[in-house]
Amino acid sequence: MSISKQAATNVAKVLTESLPYIQSFHGKTVVIKYGGNAMVDDNLKQSFARDVVLLKLVGIDPVVVHGGGPQISQLLERIGKKTEFIQGMRVTDRETMDVVEMVLGGSVNKEIVNLINSLGGKAVGLSGKDGGLIRAKQMKLQKDDPTLKQPEIIDIGHVGEVESIDPSIVAVLDEQDFIPVIAPIGVDREGNTYNINADTVAGKLAITLDAERLMLLTNTPGVLDKEGEVITGLREREITELIRNGTIAGGMLPKVQCALDAIRSGVRAATIVDGRVEHSVLLELLTVEGVGTQIKR
Repeated sequence: MSISKQAATNVAKVLTESLPYIQSFHGKTVVIKYGGNAMVDDNLKQSFARDVVLLKLVGIDPVVVHGGGPQISQLLERIGKKTEFIQGMRVTDRETMDVVEMVLGGSVNKEIVNLINSLGGKAVGLSGKDGGLIRAKQMKLQKDDPTLKQPEIIDIGHVGEVESIDPSIVAVLDEQDFIPVIAPIGVDREGNTYNINADTVAGKLAITLDAERLMLLTNTPGVLDKEGEVITGLREREITELIRNGTIAGGMLPKVQCALDAIRSGVRAATIVDGRVEHSVLLELLTVEGVGTQIKR
């Protein structure tokens, strides 16, 4: 099957334009939080896996951290376990944590690993328990009540925060040309297991690995202005004003905060990427236009 001369020229143009980006990222680490529609749509799953394999082949080191909230909810519903959320956090008792670990560390993680491997990559699945990767501590929510002298502390069970990260196992895998695929599960000093927000794990991991780029795949085009248009680039001082005037709010706020924390701690840039676009990872990293909002120091 032949293609027209113009089509061939367009393909060659795209490939040559990616060269300076490949050179810039060669030998560097890119941490990608994989979630949203990109994890449930078959075409998007395929394009994501191809992007990750290609990055590794051209000398860029991708590290994948994945979510799995919808898959957890589906299995809990199937077994008749009711889910309660407080301040957006899933209340996680021991039984629920068993389901979370089974879904995140088992079915979801292995599906991603298998998909990458089927396309020629060498992926290895991990959870934060492996190699002492993620040391966690229990998250406590705070509820302000004007009738009390002190805020009420709410225990939501096995929901954790990152206390520390030991990247040794990730470094070993990178050196051997494997692609780490990490489930956001951590363990505390007493051996208790915790479910941790995947954006948070990706951000902390990017800082610890001294990553060149943090990418957060979402179900939105990026950070939007008051008119609903994508803001393609932001600096810290601009973000502060957008939060103050309410432009950045709701579910976008923690993602932007995660990106800010990363760049303040040494990550060169963080991007909130529209994961609903096929090959969004390649388009964001290796083209001029990109498909999201880039946040820089």
